[in-house]
Amino acid sequence: MKTDKRILRLPEIVGRGYGTFWNFKGRYRVCKGSRASKKSKTTALNQIGRIMEYPEANLLVVRKTYRTLKDSCFAELKWAIHRLGVDAWWAVKESPLEMTYLPTGQKIYFRGLDDPLKVTSITVDVGQLCFLWLEEAYEVTREEDFDMLDESIRGESAPGLFKQITITFNPWNEHHWLKKRFFDAPPDPDILAMTTNYTCNEWLDDADKRLFERMRQNNPRRYRVAGLGNWGIVDGLIYENWEEREFDIDELRRRTELHTVFGLDFGYTNDPTALFCGMIDRVSRTLYVFDEMYEKGMSNERIAERVAAMGYAKERITADSAEPKSIDRLRELGLYRIRAARKGKDSIANGIDFLQDYRIIVHPRCVHFITEISNYTWDTDRFGNKIGRPIDDFNHLMDAMRYACEGDMRGATFSFD
Repeated sequence: MKTDKRILRLPEIVGRGYGTFWNFKGRYRVCKGSRASKKSKTTALNQIGRIMEYPEANLLVVRKTYRTLKDSCFAELKWAIHRLGVDAWWAVKESPLEMTYLPTGQKIYFRGLDDPLKVTSITVDVGQLCFLWLEEAYEVTREEDFDMLDESIRGESAPGLFKQITITFNPWNEHHWLKKRFFDAPPDPDILAMTTNYTCNEWLDDADKRLFERMRQNNPRRYRVAGLGNWGIVDGLIYENWEEREFDIDELRRRTELHTVFGLDFGYTNDPTALFCGMIDRVSRTLYVFDEMYEKGMSNERIAERVAAMGYAKERITADSAEPKSIDRLRELGLYRIRAARKGKDSIANGIDFLQDYRIIVHPRCVHFITEISNYTWDTDRFGNKIGRPIDDFNHLMDAMRYACEGDMRGATFSFD
């Protein structure tokens, strides 16, 4: 295929802060960063550029669950193609997710760790699979899952090629295996482990910067991670009675001692709307978390549409009582069994106390729930002493879980505000 050359000035397209990242060719290129640090967009630009630069290279893009790829990495790579002005040279397919560089036939493949066989069985048509991008790597809680990915990028490289795994994530918890493996490792020419934050993003406007300044003043704990890209220090977890484990949801549904529970916490601009989906066994005091919805900017119409698409429109959903108009509207839109959580005193403390007595088993696909429950801690006073109140953070699915379990809290008349 005949192509026209385009001359691009990368500093004008990519911006500053990622020169070393862009040029590094060792095995592991690891970047932890804050929100708005450009890490995902820079990675997307770099990967599109590399496919076009190396005619034998193919890329595998991975997240913990396949369903999260379309609105994250896939969207970022489409944006990068457009940003570089090379739309005419790329074919983009959504079912299944795939991108093809038309002049050579090189491909970008998308896979989720929830289907490991598809990760390890990729056969490329042109060249070799030599690049891998693991996005939101914090979601991958088992190091052995990463080892499986690492082993999938193997074989002798063609002349001029190199193999590389790019890892990007928000560093919510300092106890994550990523820290020890890459950031605490001795100097190694095959490892680039770096930290970036919003201050290197020259395209943020004044409103964006004010958002971070408010975070710095009002929520220093979150600012250290989401603002500066530092490791989150997790101390005083509220729920320590949980584990991540695969289970067969259909098999659970056949067990008569279990019943489903659903809870909805409203959000919009800054906070996500969160739907908790669980099954509870009151005899063994076990709560199974099997699905979730977690998304910002959702109108009531969009919420109803998504819940229906997930297959839960006919379920009894207990929602945040602070938004009665939204509850009424969702009922009009087809969620006929939605209801408001009850009101009363000490609702949060009583709800937490109830759930602490349960064993919570989380399906690996519930990545947002895992992030929240592993960071949901007791708040502290100005002297650093724990107080009997949870932090106002990582609490959207945590609140939705309490709403969902309201009916199982015997004799309770309290609120879930």
